[in-house]
Amino acid sequence: MTLRPDAASCIQFHMPRLARKTSFTPADRVTEGAVSPDELRGSFPSLGLPIPVPFAPMEAKSIEAIPTGADWQYEPKWDGFRCLAFRNGRQIALQSKAGQPLARYFPELVSALLELKPQRFVLDGEIVIARQGRLSFDDLLMRIHPAQSRIEKLSKQTPCTFLLFDLLMDSDGRVLLERPLRERRQRLEEFHASAGKGGVPGKPAVGLSGRRSARIKLSPATSSLAAARRWLTDEAGTGLDGVVAKPLSGPYLSGERAMRKVKRIRSVDCVVGGFRFASKGGEIGSLLLGLYDKNGLLHHVGFTSSFTREQRRGLMRVLQPYLGGTGFTGKAPGGPSRWSTERTGEWEALKPKLVVEVSYDHFSGGRFRHGTKFLRWRPEKTPESCTLDQLSAGGVQLDSIQKLFVA
Repeated sequence: MTLRPDAASCIQFHMPRLARKTSFTPADRVTEGAVSPDELRGSFPSLGLPIPVPFAPMEAKSIEAIPTGADWQYEPKWDGFRCLAFRNGRQIALQSKAGQPLARYFPELVSALLELKPQRFVLDGEIVIARQGRLSFDDLLMRIHPAQSRIEKLSKQTPCTFLLFDLLMDSDGRVLLERPLRERRQRLEEFHASAGKGGVPGKPAVGLSGRRSARIKLSPATSSLAAARRWLTDEAGTGLDGVVAKPLSGPYLSGERAMRKVKRIRSVDCVVGGFRFASKGGEIGSLLLGLYDKNGLLHHVGFTSSFTREQRRGLMRVLQPYLGGTGFTGKAPGGPSRWSTERTGEWEALKPKLVVEVSYDHFSGGRFRHGTKFLRWRPEKTPESCTLDQLSAGGVQLDSIQKLFVA
């Protein structure tokens, strides 16, 4: 098995040339992609494959340090959209981690997959977009838009790349879920090497035209702990999100947290269960964050308020459709304290539909001890996936966190 530890060169290699430079304004930064994951739901074609679509991908559990030992394979944690790609003949389905269809938003990837020589397969990977040698999650969020004309335009200006890291069904229709990772990785590399016209082992996959595929790449993997550590430090400037560790002897466990991930920045996906107005101006002051416990109750765990005045105006338009919901069904925000005014103790409930990713410093006593920092919206993740066990690796046991919310 050939392991490729150079993640930075992989990013540079697939970096597309842009027709023109585009950028986000501060207001765009908190409005692009700010839609409920429900709005991405839709139907899939009936493919007739042994692995049904949608199919729950294997997930990862956060830990504090990279695990060591001979049985671990290390891979970069890419800053993109997790995606399962299914093909049967001329039919393609792209599925998000939450089971949503993604093919509409990435037509260039559908075309690239149809150009491959194998007629049947199921692949696991990450959709990313690179800009100036760095991964750009903002450009991914710009694709989540109702206007097909905009999607088509962006697919040419900022085309995506699909980074492959697992093979669930090969071109002969063999399901590999129960095979160990070391075997699946070997078969994935063979698949990638020979997927195009005239492909041979050891050579990059090419399309039917004989050209190298610019849209489909093999994600690096290594057994070197030193290389994995460099991805957390030296490659931080490329936008890598961290490191994923997978047991080489392990099968593909659908829907289970069988992998381990170490993030470069502590972050967590939360449900926006409500908001508070700013003390002046009638604008949004802060978003109130919630996480679900094992009983399905949504508990208030903190807030994020790192917005400019222009961004606060944009947030009001984002939140308007979700007013009047149930808000938090477990622990709810408290009233005014001796340090706050009566106004700052008030809050407005929202329907628990929006998912946001925030970074944080410390979590204890059932909440973030300081205000968190808004990173981005996550429309490709469901509110139900925003659970307390995301925080189980931060030195606090999950059972201890759960006990804080027992009535």
